[in-house]
Amino acid sequence: MSAEPSDAVTFSDLSRNPRAVAERARRLGRLRITHRDAQDFYLTAADREEERDENLATAARVFAALARSESGERAVASALAEVFPWVRHLTAAERGDFAEELIAALSDAAELAIDRTAREVIAGWRATARIKADESLYPQALAPTQGDFGPVQTFG
Repeated sequence: MSAEPSDAVTFSDLSRNPRAVAERARRLGRLRITHRDAQDFYLTAADREEERDENLATAARVFAALARSESGERAVASALAEVFPWVRHLTAAERGDFAEELIAALSDAAELAIDRTAREVIAGWRATARIKADESLYPQALAPTQGDFGPVQTFG
């Protein structure tokens, strides 16, 4: 969800005129603050953020409740196939595992404010689907390996 230019101000604008920026954020409900040397952030009213948290918690609980019944499990599986078309490359068991992990991650985001986990779950399962979809790479991925491949390259 990206902000339109009218929904964003620079960090310098905030520093120079905090009252006007705060009023604009109040009027819009949420205002993106761009920063040249750091990550952007949002200025928002606490009650609006609390409502977003409450909405996320409600959605996470609904998905968790759905997944506990057979018909709900089918509905969640169908929704995931529509939202993430790449799940067609996963087995039925893997799709179930993906749904379970995603629901748990959404619950953690809602209940524990751990927001990154859902993105990591999606990225991990998308990578699994990507390798399984590649007819030349998938057999290589299944082949046994031996020996030391050297140090693990880290990023970050």
